[in-house]
Amino acid sequence: MKTENYQLLSERSLKKFRIIFGSVRQQLRDIEKTCGITGSQLWIIHEISKAPGIGISELAQTLSIHQSTCSLLVDKLVQRKLVRKERGQEDQRRVGLHILPEAEHILNIAPGPADGILPDAIRALPVEELEKLDDVLEKVIRQLHLSNPQLAEKPLSEL
Repeated sequence: MKTENYQLLSERSLKKFRIIFGSVRQQLRDIEKTCGITGSQLWIIHEISKAPGIGISELAQTLSIHQSTCSLLVDKLVQRKLVRKERGQEDQRRVGLHILPEAEHILNIAPGPADGILPDAIRALPVEELEKLDDVLEKVIRQLHLSNPQLAEKPLSEL
């Protein structure tokens, strides 16, 4: 491949990353402006609304984030009276999460998919393309001499 073509191709790829990151940031700003909460908080109340009584561990797994990060985000929602914690009837050690009426209102007015435009777009890819994307992104990450694997456990709106 000619050096000129390689340069153009790498520039086009960089621009596509910019479009992706810029679009995600714009949706996160729209969520905060419209709803008064972060994108990750919106995703949390969305997941709790789908599974009332879900626990922190299950929620963290659903969101693909670290349990301590999830717990901190939930505590903020509890403080804002959007989510309540409730001890289980049979097992008092188990704490289930439930959304409150204001959170339902937020879900109704929220722009875009509640779990974010990027996860939504990724899930829409066919398996073969998703496998290719995963391989290429792994190669890009290896080239980032400063990559931090712990960032994989944080929601995009918390980065």
